[in-house]
Amino acid sequence: MKSASYIFHPIWMPLGGSLIYFLVTPRFFPSGVIQAKLLAISILTIFIPIVFYFLLRNLGKVDSVFMQNAKERKWPLFFFILLLLMILKQILNVYNYPVLYYYFSGILISGVVAYLFSVFRIKISLHMMGLAGLTMFVAGLSIHYHINLVYSILFLVLASGLTGSSRLYYKAHTSPELLLGVLAGFLPQLILWRFWL
Repeated sequence: MKSASYIFHPIWMPLGGSLIYFLVTPRFFPSGVIQAKLLAISILTIFIPIVFYFLLRNLGKVDSVFMQNAKERKWPLFFFILLLLMILKQILNVYNYPVLYYYFSGILISGVVAYLFSVFRIKISLHMMGLAGLTMFVAGLSIHYHINLVYSILFLVLASGLTGSSRLYYKAHTSPELLLGVLAGFLPQLILWRFWL
């Protein structure tokens, strides 16, 4: 059950949404462009944050990859926000990649919300935030492109339930923290639907 916390770690969600987008979009993109975008997103949302995490761990600023208390989350979240801004500025643009642009804009808003909560020493579930945001994005893709992604959405809902249960079972979060995480991930994506749906 604890493996769900690793498999559905929020660090995978930006790349996961990008992969799903390129798999289902009817728009044509050259394979070289897709590979370049996915590589850039991987570097900025997975590899650089992992290096930054180990740097913070060596400095004694964080104890584990799950960042159990709100104080530990401030610097990683702030750094992740900067990386998201870089993606929106350099990797994606609203003209050529409007769907992905607004997906990452939603992730950015969620990240800012999580950061603000951490400033006030309130810990919300980043796992639930990531999964809720990705679920809403996939639902939006299904509506936007008129394709049946019900099994993908169902899988993400089940993954959310399994991950939430895992976080509760191991006392990593309380129920209100999980709910705040769901809302922080769900609402920005829902609000931004109006710009691309």
